[in-house]
Amino acid sequence: MTKHIPNFLTLCNLACGCYGVVSVFHGDLQTGAIMIWAGALFDFFDGFAARLLKKFSTIGKDLDSLADLITFCFLPSTILYALIEQNTSNTLLPYCGFLLVIFGALRLAKFNNDTRQSENFYGLPVPSSGIFVSAFPFISAVDAPKIHEILTSPMTLIGIGILLSAMMVSNIKLMSLKFKNFSIKDNWPRFVLLLVSLLLLVIFNIIALPFIIILYVVLSVIINIIE
Repeated sequence: MTKHIPNFLTLCNLACGCYGVVSVFHGDLQTGAIMIWAGALFDFFDGFAARLLKKFSTIGKDLDSLADLITFCFLPSTILYALIEQNTSNTLLPYCGFLLVIFGALRLAKFNNDTRQSENFYGLPVPSSGIFVSAFPFISAVDAPKIHEILTSPMTLIGIGILLSAMMVSNIKLMSLKFKNFSIKDNWPRFVLLLVSLLLLVIFNIIALPFIIILYVVLSVIINIIE
């Protein structure tokens, strides 16, 4: 029975992605974004459960990638599509949002066949890309019209889609967030990321999410330089 727990959690991740896509299609982008966060929780716990129960399988790995493709690639793509469509009369520009799912699929295929990525990541993980995009449906709540105008402009959104797509298939070495122990010496970048992320969330709320992903990349680059 226990061998099915990790796959069940993965399917919960997939269900979040499906519900989020339907929500976006009905114009509820914020619920779509919340489903990305819910999917990220299930994505964390399915891996945690697999390690705890020692229940690993090739089916589980492939299933995880399929779920991630929907929740962290297709769902964010639909959010970008909807946001661009709301801010332009051009009928073709919104389709640029789907670069995320195209390059996300390539990223996942590379990940499943890259033996280097057991300890670290090469390229931006798709959950990070999805979480970055998830903040944008909430930007309308920011009491700064000029910032809102800049961040929701089609060119900004398309630029974000292109940048995230390039990052996903890049060879930039990024740290894994898995703790093998709780030694400060071995995990100082992870502790810094967690503490600063909490501080940013307290100060900026949901709008902090893109900055947290940027911090994750910057810390990883610093580690690469130090090592």
